[in-house]
Amino acid sequence: MPPSPETGSADTGVIHDIGYRGYAGPRLGRSYATRSLFVQSLRAAYGLGRSAKSKVLPMLVLGAVTAPAALLVAIAIVQQADDLPTDYPNYLANLDLVVSIFLAAQAPVLLSRDLRHQTVPLYFSRPITRADYVRAKFAAMVCAQLLLMTAPLLVLYAGALLGGMSFGHQTAHFLYGLVTAVLYALVPTSVALVIAAATPRRGFGVAAIMGWLAVSTAVVGIVVGIASGPKSTVPDSAQWVALLSPNALVESLSNQVFDVGSAVVRLHAPGAFGAVVFAATAAAMVAGSYALLLRRYRGI
Repeated sequence: MPPSPETGSADTGVIHDIGYRGYAGPRLGRSYATRSLFVQSLRAAYGLGRSAKSKVLPMLVLGAVTAPAALLVAIAIVQQADDLPTDYPNYLANLDLVVSIFLAAQAPVLLSRDLRHQTVPLYFSRPITRADYVRAKFAAMVCAQLLLMTAPLLVLYAGALLGGMSFGHQTAHFLYGLVTAVLYALVPTSVALVIAAATPRRGFGVAAIMGWLAVSTAVVGIVVGIASGPKSTVPDSAQWVALLSPNALVESLSNQVFDVGSAVVRLHAPGAFGAVVFAATAAAMVAGSYALLLRRYRGI
């Protein structure tokens, strides 16, 4: 029996070809996706690819760490000095406040925003795993910190060579500075990322990281100041307090290993045993923080 005009035919469906085609190109896989996330995160740390407002703080901090280096080089060249007014690791130690501001402001940019906007599960719907995500974000923030501290070292080194200073001495101490910069980029950054990953609120993350860095540094300064007394000489028994602050830990380890440091109150790891303990503490802090990050994202 034919269908009535009121009901129509049930067999009138039409398939329209609107030109969709399956992807037949190469599959780039997890490694490419992880590298892309790393590059995007590194750019985001400096505000690249974002609004002009996001670039203000990173560029100001970059200028604040490089301008004094250029000034020191100019003074040394004008005075025809045989060496720079400061050593490379010591210059980095004097930048701890400025670098801490950059770290506190930008670490939540890499992690807290993804948590707040709930975009983390979208990353995991792609080929990358949770370990890939953590690896990319961790490496991006470490590299951002390292670039920030390497820039003034290059200014100092290039200026020293242009000023006719000893190539061998400057190269050796420049390498000391690079090793110190790597430590500064790893130790404080690792814990800061754990703090940033703990909250989806960027403001809370910034306050928590800056508070942790400022309070730990202040505690070390107070204890060292009391222990040094009027002679400004810190006994070895008081040097262990530097383990409480990541910035002081790196400064103490660098001063002891490379035999540098010209501050009135010189921090240093107490002897060879102290250097081993400080190095082990730094390694444990980085490895433990990375493990905590992996654990944090396993639950997302």
